Amino acid sequence: MEVEDVSENVLQVHLNGLLQINDKIALKEITRQLNLENVVGDKVFGSFAENLSFILEALKKGDRTSSCPVIFILDEFDLFAHHRNQTLLYNLFDISQSAQTPIAVIGLTCRLDILELLEKRVKSRFSHRQMHLMNSFGFPQYLKIFKEQLSLPAEFPDKLFAEKWNENVQCLSEDKSVQEVLQKHFNISKSLRSLHMLLMLALSRVTTSHPFITAADLMEANQLCSMDSKANIVHGLSVLEICLIIAMKHLNDIYEEEPFNFQMVYNEFQKFVQRKAHSVYNFEKPVVMKAFEHLQQLELIRPVERTSVNAQREYQLMKLLLDNTQIMNALQKYPNCPTDVRQWATSSLSWL
Repeated sequence: MEVEDVSENVLQVHLNGLLQINDKIALKEITRQLNLENVVGDKVFGSFAENLSFILEALKKGDRTSSCPVIFILDEFDLFAHHRNQTLLYNLFDISQSAQTPIAVIGLTCRLDILELLEKRVKSRFSHRQMHLMNSFGFPQYLKIFKEQLSLPAEFPDKLFAEKWNENVQCLSEDKSVQEVLQKHFNISKSLRSLHMLLMLALSRVTTSHPFITAADLMEANQLCSMDSKANIVHGLSVLEICLIIAMKHLNDIYEEEPFNFQMVYNEFQKFVQRKAHSVYNFEKPVVMKAFEHLQQLELIRPVERTSVNAQREYQLMKLLLDNTQIMNALQKYPNCPTDVRQWATSSLSWL
């Protein structure tokens, strides 16, 4: 059957979990898309219960031989599972399983664990048919999609600008540096959503004085997309907290990634202070402890085991959640990082 035939003989209702954030809004949108707003005047837009009962009654009055089929397409399906009591999902699935109006519910989501989010009563009415769609295209097709997404259509009002813009997009797709950026992006994720994010960041730099996207815009956008969130957190730490992370790095090097506790980190930090003889780094132990706890709150370190009520905080075993490369890259970009602190980070096996 052709797509045109389907669209003429089937009613389609499109919902999105980002827009219809609760069942009441979703029901109003269903009513609007099925052209039922004026059937019973303002009553349709009364309470949630009235809305639901009216929609259900309208759907249940049909039968599978004479009624027009309805397809419900729920984008960001996992967000509908977070609606209170999952009432909408329950009723849609319930009607789809009955001999009333023929309806089909299609849920689109990126989450593989979606079934775990459904309540038992909803899950029991779900057909359990799942289709996993993976992008199978190669890089040449990815490059073609890149051009298609950026190109302006023929009906664009300013024909001259559209022509120049599309010529610029063609030049970009042939630029070696742009192809390298796209190849890296493609190797990490074939997701078109990821490509759209890259293009959106590049497009956000377009202004009246900078009317066309350049290779530099795409390279900068790629850096923003691939930015390490944990390394970014390090940029906002105090010098004391940086010193504690360096002490943990050295402990990891010495003891080959074995867990450490606050006392070990404090002793390592004290070695650095005594060697440098700098009063500027000479903090009281409670202050150092506070900085250590802040690192735990930022999830740069985590306890190896669940915290016992009676356990002393100083001796609770911890694990560093940053690797050496992340630490060193973050230190290179850390604003006004003291030279001796940077030297301590690059020194081998601490101050033995």
